[in-house]
Amino acid sequence: MIPWLSLIIWLPTLAALFIAVTPRHWVRFIQVLALGAGAASTALSIRVFLEGLVDTSALNKFQMVEALPWLDSLGIQYKVGVDGLSLSMILLTGLVSLAALWMSVSIDKRQKEYFVLCLLAISGVYGVFASIDLFFFVIFYELASIPMYFLVGIWGSDKIGSGRPIYRERAATKLLIYLQLGGGLVLLGILALYFASGAKTFDLQVLLQTARLSISHQRVLFLIFFVGFAIEAGLVPLHTWLPEGHSSAPTPLSMLLAGVLLKMGGYGILRFCLQLTPAASAQFLPIFAIFGAINVLYGGLCALRQSDVKVMIAYSSVSHMGMFYLGIGCSAASAPFNQYGVLGAQFQLFSHGVITALLFAVAGAVYNKTHSRDLRAWGGLGARAPVYTFFYVLAAMGSLGLPGMTGFWAEFMVLFGTWGSHWMLAVLAVPGLLITTMFLLRSVQYGFFGPLNPDHLTMKDADWWELVAFLMLGSAALWFGVIPSALTSTVLPILPALIGGTP
Repeated sequence: MIPWLSLIIWLPTLAALFIAVTPRHWVRFIQVLALGAGAASTALSIRVFLEGLVDTSALNKFQMVEALPWLDSLGIQYKVGVDGLSLSMILLTGLVSLAALWMSVSIDKRQKEYFVLCLLAISGVYGVFASIDLFFFVIFYELASIPMYFLVGIWGSDKIGSGRPIYRERAATKLLIYLQLGGGLVLLGILALYFASGAKTFDLQVLLQTARLSISHQRVLFLIFFVGFAIEAGLVPLHTWLPEGHSSAPTPLSMLLAGVLLKMGGYGILRFCLQLTPAASAQFLPIFAIFGAINVLYGGLCALRQSDVKVMIAYSSVSHMGMFYLGIGCSAASAPFNQYGVLGAQFQLFSHGVITALLFAVAGAVYNKTHSRDLRAWGGLGARAPVYTFFYVLAAMGSLGLPGMTGFWAEFMVLFGTWGSHWMLAVLAVPGLLITTMFLLRSVQYGFFGPLNPDHLTMKDADWWELVAFLMLGSAALWFGVIPSALTSTVLPILPALIGGTP
């Protein structure tokens, strides 16, 4: 059997090792090698996703399992596989990571070190979504997080303009502290699970079948896991690393941060909290759904007052992740509201990943041409850059939930489930959606319509490598928006394990 998942995970790492011993002046070779490895992993992730679509009924358990013994005395082994929960996340990582690598062509400083770190982070994200052994889950979690510190600190930029100054060294340090705190809590929870379960194994398959935890153990484990992953997923008030990190991060890194790194937190909550501590989840998640509504409102209000396009998109991520928390808050409700809520939460992870990555890609490309992130200074770019305008408007429409795009289905299913289980939270979230519409339309008006800024009379439109990245992400947002069943069908088989119901 061909180890498809291991190839997906380790091809970027293998490319990073080759780049590490390549002379730094071979810039074109380094770029081609990095893009080749990224493209190969993405192509394989698409293949794995399509294979899962052939027989979706089998996705209620792990498929394509690859296992190698490692440390038997502690119950540790290298074990990877996919099920209905992780399949779409593997595809999302492939699309966003390849688009980010394409956008990295514009990096002109220390390309060798940049691509090594970027490829290692991509391997880590793939590993997080594919790991069945929880020890290796932690290893991949750290592999995805630690390179971010160097990527922001070295290749980031300082924000000195309007608003509070943000310096890349401070932003990188804050990002690392928060992510390590979250990772430390996750590791603590895994160790507690290891001893509390009595199974003496890190194998998730075995733990899901044999672990019989008392309600008190479940409550403690739930809180540890939830807080750890919520830091990664931008839950208010644990979100403050996110706007600063995005403000300083280079464009490709912002795409990875918003597109897939945030999703590691959401995925962890679904996998660890809902699957391993179901009784505690039923007690606590309806309470934490309140934080979801707060996220939607707070993130939207903060985004509304921003003129820096990257900070605006960062706060919009906080708002959109609030919809995820609202969705999982429906898990203890009665059918069909629990089904639609959790299904919408999973859909939101994928939708927000591709749409926000596209927003950051366009914003970063325009910044490279205008040398400004102030929307008010862009002014009427639609007259000079129709390609940038088209894809920014496309991403903005997807983000505000225009029918026919992924954002619509994610928000519809979450609100449907929330209305049936906690209708007051649904009512509270609606103004947040209106605020989202306001700041996105305002950014379109300020940046791309109206009179053209004379400073941009000679500005050039999108380069070809930028267009490739835009097309990948925009096509995904449209395809799964028009045919949502292509995504939901992979998640439906795993729903009984998440909510204890029957889809």
